[in-house]
Order: sequence, then C-alpha cells, then structure tokens
Amino acid sequence: MYKPLFNQRKALRFRQFSRKRYALYACLGKVVTIGVLSVATLRAAASTAADDLTVAGTPTMVSDSVADKEATLDDVEITGSRAPLALGQAARMVTVLTRNEIQAAPVQSINDLLKMAVGVDVRQRGPIGAQTDVSIRGGTSEQITILLNGINICDPQTGHNAFDLPCDLSDIERIEVLEGPAGRVFGTSSLVGAINVVTSSSPKLGEVRRGLNVRMEGGSYGYLSAATKLSIVNSQLSINYTRSDGYSRSKAGALNSDYQGGKVFYQGSYSLTTHHSPLTSTISWQAGLSIKGFGSNTFYSAKFDEQYEKTTKLYTALQGEMTIGKLHIRPAIYWNRGYDRFELMRGSEDKVPFNYHRTDVFGIHLNSWFDWLLGRTALGAEFRNEDIVSTNLGEPLNEPFSHYKVGLNRSNLSFHLEHNILLKRFTLSAGFIAVKNTWNQMPFTLYPGVDASYRIGSHWKVYASYNSSLRMPSFTELYYSVGGHKADKYLKPEELHAVEGGVRYGNRWLTAKASIFHHHARNMIDWVMDTRDPDGVWQSVNHTKVNTLGQEISLTSHLSPLTSISLAYCHLHQQKQEADYLQSQYSLEYLRHKVTTQLTLSLGSILSPLTTHLSPLTLTIGYRWQDRMGSYTNVDGEVCDYHPYSVVDARLDWHTDSYQLYLEANNLTGHQYVDYGNVPQPGCWVTVGAKWHLTF
Repeated sequence: MYKPLFNQRKALRFRQFSRKRYALYACLGKVVTIGVLSVATLRAAASTAADDLTVAGTPTMVSDSVADKEATLDDVEITGSRAPLALGQAARMVTVLTRNEIQAAPVQSINDLLKMAVGVDVRQRGPIGAQTDVSIRGGTSEQITILLNGINICDPQTGHNAFDLPCDLSDIERIEVLEGPAGRVFGTSSLVGAINVVTSSSPKLGEVRRGLNVRMEGGSYGYLSAATKLSIVNSQLSINYTRSDGYSRSKAGALNSDYQGGKVFYQGSYSLTTHHSPLTSTISWQAGLSIKGFGSNTFYSAKFDEQYEKTTKLYTALQGEMTIGKLHIRPAIYWNRGYDRFELMRGSEDKVPFNYHRTDVFGIHLNSWFDWLLGRTALGAEFRNEDIVSTNLGEPLNEPFSHYKVGLNRSNLSFHLEHNILLKRFTLSAGFIAVKNTWNQMPFTLYPGVDASYRIGSHWKVYASYNSSLRMPSFTELYYSVGGHKADKYLKPEELHAVEGGVRYGNRWLTAKASIFHHHARNMIDWVMDTRDPDGVWQSVNHTKVNTLGQEISLTSHLSPLTSISLAYCHLHQQKQEADYLQSQYSLEYLRHKVTTQLTLSLGSILSPLTTHLSPLTLTIGYRWQDRMGSYTNVDGEVCDYHPYSVVDARLDWHTDSYQLYLEANNLTGHQYVDYGNVPQPGCWVTVGAKWHLTF
C-alpha cells in the first residue's frame, strides 16, 4: 500500500495542563496527533488513521503559519493545487488572512481586508465596498479569479463588480490569496492570481456553536450598519444592512457618494456517511444575495459628478465529496445571476439613457484524485457558460425584451491533469489545463505549470515555480462603445507566463518570506487614449508585451502570545512597448512600491507584563504607504501624475465571551488621496460598534 512519507509526522505532546480546549489531552497519558486543516471548497477532511493525515479537497489553499501560537506544530502549510497535499508539503506560498486578523482589523468591508496583503492592489472608488477594483502583482481587476468557498463568482460583464459578495465580515473564516498565474488550478480569469473567500462552516449536530450573533455600528457621514447571524444544526444564515450619506457632494449640492445595500447568505451541509459502508460522502450548499445602490460621483467620467449605479447579485452552489477507497471525487454545480443599472446623470433617463445589463453564469466541474505507487494524481473537467443581455453590450437579439436589445453567449470547456511526487523533504507538483472557448472560435490551448519545494531542517523552505494562464476579455471590453469609449469585439485572450523563486523561515515566534518573480505577458487588454488627439476616445486594445519584475519581503513576529507585529514590502517594475502619448486606465497604472505594517497589542500586557491571559482590551494599528505609477486627466483636461500617500488605521477593541465593543478610525490623519484620478477618498472616518453573541 502506498504511503507517502509526509504522513510520517512527529507526535505533538502538550507539556503542561492549561485551561485551553485541548488541555484534556495532556492528562491522557497517550500520544496526541493534531492537524490544522484549511479547505477552500469543503470544510471537512477525512483520514483513515491518526498517522495518515491528509486534506481532502480541491482547489485548496491553506495558511503557511501556525494557527495556535502556543503549540509547536510541525509544518502545517498547504498550497493551492488540484491534488490536495498533506501538511508541510506545499510547494507554493499562499497569503492567508486568518479569522483573528479579520476580527481585529480596522476595516468596514471585505475589500478593505485585502489591503493587508502586500502583493494586492486595492483601488477604491468609494468606501464600504461601494466599488473596489482588486488586482495582484501589477495586473488589473479583470485578471484575477474571485472564489466564494471555492466557487468561481467572477462577473463576465466587468471586474468592477467582482467583489459584490453576499456575505458579511462576521461570516468570514479566512481569505486566501494565491499570487501568480493559477490557470491549472482555477482555469480562465486567474491570469495573475486568485482570491478565495472562505466562510465559517455551519455547526454540526452536537456542537455548541449554535447561537445568534448581532452586530450594530455607526459613524461618520451618516454611516450605519446592522447584521445578524443565526447558526443551527447543519445551517447558517446571516443578514446585513448598510447605509451612508457619503462624504462628498456634486457641484449642484446633491449627495453623490451615498450608499445603501443589503446582503443575505445561507449555507449548510449534510453527511451521508454510514458506519458500515466503505463509501463516505458529504454534500454542502450555499446561496447568497447582494443588493446595493451607490452614488458613483465621478467614477467613470470627470465631466459628470452625479452618476449612480445599482447592482443585484444572486449566487447559488451545490458541492459534494465522495470517497471510494483511495479515489476521491468532488463535483460541484453553480449558477450566478447579476443585474446592473448605470445612470450617467442620476435620475435623468430622459436626458441620458440608462445602461441595463443582466448576466447569467452556469458552471459544473468535477475533480478527482487518488494515490498510487508513483505519487498523487488529480484529473477533472469544467464547463462554464456565460450569458449577457444588455442595452449596449453584445450583438442584436433576435427577440429583444424589456430594456435588453443586444446580448452575447459563450462557453468555456477545460480539462486538467496534475501529478505530485512527494518525498521526505522534496515536493514536485506539475500539470496542465487545456482550455477551449466558443468565443471567436478559440481552439484548445494548453497552459502548463510546475511547482517545487525543498525543506531544509525544520524551519527553512526554498521553492521555485513556473506557471502560465489566460484570461478571456470581459463583455465590456468587447462591446462598450458609448460615452467616449470604443471597444474592439475581436480582442485576443490575454496570456501570461511567470517564474518565481523564494525562501521561507518559520518557527514559534517568527515567520519570514522573501520572493522574486518575473511575469511575461502578451496581448494584455487595456483602455487607452491618445493624448495628442483633442477629441480622443478610450479604446480597448491588446498591448503587445508587458514584462513585470517584482520582489516581495514579509516578516511577522509574535513577540508574545499577546502581541504581534508584521512588516511587508513589495516592489514592481513594468516594461511595456507603449508610446508615451498613450494614457492608460488600468495596466499602465500599477503600484511601484507598497509597504504595510500592522501592530496588534493586548493592552493588559503593558499593565501586567507577566500575565498569561489575553486582555479584554486590544489595540490594532495599521499603516500603509504606496507609490503608484501612471497618470490621469483631470476635469480641466490636464494630465496629472499619481503621488505617493500613506494611510493610518486604528482599532480599539474590548471583548468578552458574550459581547464586544470597539472604536475604529480609518485614515486617522485625514490625509487626502486618490486611488483613481478625479475620485478623492474620504478623510478620517470614525466608527463605533458593538457585537453580542448568544448561545442556545
């Protein structure tokens, strides 16, 4: 029987009795083996024996840091791959924002959380997640895959609405960021990386997590948010409502950055496993709704300062896992629908017609993996259909209806194969994805990738990888030819090839990582304008080549069980074959430098340094400095360069077992800055909130 060497783990023994939940094991007089698991698409893992600990799931991305700082766990990291690897065998680094970091962070939305990842560029057009473009390593918001519990929720209309997530901050268990091409893991759209939002699993029968959570908060600019979450056996339901008056007004004196929206998210699971059957199976489901309307200020045109947009997103998914001996089968089926209404002049459809869009995405995928004499192999397939009906995106409909006069439908079919060789200290993971899209009669195209890592001792790891991926143009890039824009429906898919190498060090108190990477991209899509032409328009084009060289360094120190500090830096340099007179909206505007640091301090440790208990009062301070390349044209027609800026956020938190009180301030210094030209961000934003937790 094949048994990979990574299952031969050292037993973890607790050396003293404490009041932790795991303390009971210390008095058993037996070896206790503990694994810290993190699964993206199913939050359940099965093992046949205590010494045969593997994670069942795909795609899977797991933190590379120790979850419990008081216990010395052997290496517990796993990377994103089609074939799930055992703890300690990850060949590729993954950035993970854990639940503790999320709860302590001074943020108002999930989008804000991603600012903590140094390789991620978060460009906001408004606060509270009104509209945020998220990119990775110099890419654009169109070039990453967004997943909710492993299900692709990307919007084929536009990347601007990709983060209309239906879940509340309190629902999030962790956020996983895979940097670099991820085509063989997540298929199309994952050109420069992927972000997987993982929600807390619903409680199982007999668990004590059944209860009710309530959150209320309010603050500057008429901000008010209320949320509740009900957890019962095998199910979890959360509801959220948020609103704000906004922080700016138009020249006519009307509110133009106001916000109002709500979210509903439901998830559940059911185990079909029987004690007397060799067949084990689990089924899980999720459904979510996100509705929001927001003043779009000067989001899309500096000439109109009373724009407005309303979006509605519906997400549904059904996933399963079945194990038959050594064969693991994981099917999933999903359907997402989105509505988008854009008003260039708010409430004045008689002057400028509104833009209406409806998108439908249906997908089904199957992944399987098994162990055999030469290692672990995964194979599977995915079918995804994307459809849009619109007022201006697509070809004329045979039978127009309602607001919809044009539309487009395309399908994507892919097959993947991956094999892993797992030795005592060395891991090699290689595979490919073959993709065919019906749009523009694209033939089957192969995108390979290979990752390797080697563990030196018990603390060091070196790794290297080569990966490739593609990205299909969005419907907006293909057909948006109104309001000073001219699209090209014959755009080619974007392609990227990347190499990366790095080193990681980790022990009980310190985690450090350093990496260098190079991206070679061709046919990159962007909206550009010829500044020499006074009547120039924005045109969607394929850039010939874009080369990116980058370095990332991060350091996290847990000075004590009560205090931690992190520091990270990312530097990018891009070379493009582009004329100086061309102005770009996206790919020529990237973060050249980004520095992030965060300090989390239990204030009780200052008053009583010898204490071993967590203080109920915690202070978190975050600092971010970034320098963006590129320029923008202001309302007077002048070309302006982006300037470096820094932001300080802080949060003071008092927490007990049943309630939590907090005070937070975003942009504490009130510094004025822009992420996008002509869309100034708010000054200091203060929020006061409270949470209650009731169990039953």
